[in-house]
Amino acid sequence: MKRYSVFALARAALDWHQGWDRAWRDAQPRARYDVVIVGAGGHGLATAYYLARNHGITNIAVLEKGWLGGGNTGRNTTIIRSNYLQDASAAIYEKARSLYETLSQDLNYNVMFSPRGLLMLAQTEHEVKGYRRTVHANLLQGVDTEWIGPDRVKDLVPIIRLDGPRYPVLGALYQARGGTARHDAVAWGYARACSAMGIDIIQNCEVTGVDQAGGRVTGVQTTRGAIGCDRLGLVVAGHSGVLAGMAGFRLPIESIALQALVSEPVKPMLDVVVMANTVHGYISQSDKGELVIGGGSDGFNNYTQRGSFQHIQETLRALTETFPTISRMKMLRQWGGIVDMTGDRSPIISRTPLGGCFVNCGWGTGGFKAIPGSGWAMAELMAQGAPGPLAAEFTMDRFREGRFIDESVAAGVAH
Repeated sequence: MKRYSVFALARAALDWHQGWDRAWRDAQPRARYDVVIVGAGGHGLATAYYLARNHGITNIAVLEKGWLGGGNTGRNTTIIRSNYLQDASAAIYEKARSLYETLSQDLNYNVMFSPRGLLMLAQTEHEVKGYRRTVHANLLQGVDTEWIGPDRVKDLVPIIRLDGPRYPVLGALYQARGGTARHDAVAWGYARACSAMGIDIIQNCEVTGVDQAGGRVTGVQTTRGAIGCDRLGLVVAGHSGVLAGMAGFRLPIESIALQALVSEPVKPMLDVVVMANTVHGYISQSDKGELVIGGGSDGFNNYTQRGSFQHIQETLRALTETFPTISRMKMLRQWGGIVDMTGDRSPIISRTPLGGCFVNCGWGTGGFKAIPGSGWAMAELMAQGAPGPLAAEFTMDRFREGRFIDESVAAGVAH
């Protein structure tokens, strides 16, 4: 793999940039692999990368029914934070956030991580108490967050209206090292690093069946032929239930569309990420000047990737109350992603009833921010056959045993 650097860029300029290699190989499927991972989004690619880097397993195929990063990885609002309430959640999200800090250097690929700071607005007295509690929990967990008052919020976000007509801003939970990254670059960076280590990334390869014998997985059937494997990882977000059905078991998840949109580009006006859970809206400004906007998930189960006027109207009504200056801006584009929700709004990283088959799903609206930590934990699980410290609390057994990791406020409403 050619190393990217300013010197490589200068050398390439001498021949008009004609000598660049493909970022990753267009691999053809082989008959058998040690590990097959279904899903070439951020989580699946991160799993493959850490299997190779941390555990020395490189005979891996990553299968994607469409194009690499074309699912939820390419359909989100790129928010990164770790200020969750429960210990297990804070640990895996903080692991992810800390890995994001050096991911560009680790992958030799600029993922455009921007620790610009993140505010979660408190607009009711209940939220004030809840966020103050989260600050204390985060301090015990080693996650750096703080409670700030309305005046500090106004300093950080000059365009905000503190005395909204429905819900005034009473303060905010602030994580200074939260921020954003470039979603496509995260997928491309992991794919390039995986390919360099000999991992096959196979696009346009839909899984149509799961082969098994004696209670263990033996391979998968795909639109490009049968592929054998000893271990199978299902990392397909909103389609996890479909793949689980092929493998012969059910998952406690439901699939729901989460919508987002971006505005026309404008000059810099918003330096931080702002989330407003009470009114269901969150907003940041991209490097191109667009305002990246999202809200809550749809109120019904579906597999659509379209947006809806009703959802856009509700989200923008909420945000224009808090940011009146954006009311005359035009929408540039909209999209939806299929998120997979568990009952306690926390993920599943677990063995399954089928031997040799592992699942990583249930990230709901918070999948992008977790990619490095999720891949790290899933790789450890698949390599060792048992969960490590990061994944230990996120097994499927918790729903049968009543060990819920309740993050319904932090994960179920907004990003």
